[in-house]
Amino acid sequence: MQDYDALPRELRHWVSSAALPWRAKSVRAAYDRALARTGNPQKALEELDGIQRRLVTKDVARIWGKDHPSARAVS
Repeated sequence: MQDYDALPRELRHWVSSAALPWRAKSVRAAYDRALARTGNPQKALEELDGIQRRLVTKDVARIWGKDHPSARAVS
């Protein structure tokens, strides 16, 4: 819980509505990389949205098959 509490406020908010069960250390590392690339907290969160979309799409294809409509929604 301390790792979660140490996240920046905007990242805690993002995690609270995330579709996947992100671990605090994993989401922090991904956010820090995105923030270093973009220099903008909002853009870093948008990158996390994209990472999450790709992960969900991959899981959908693996679980329900590549013909599932969500399996083709990669962006």
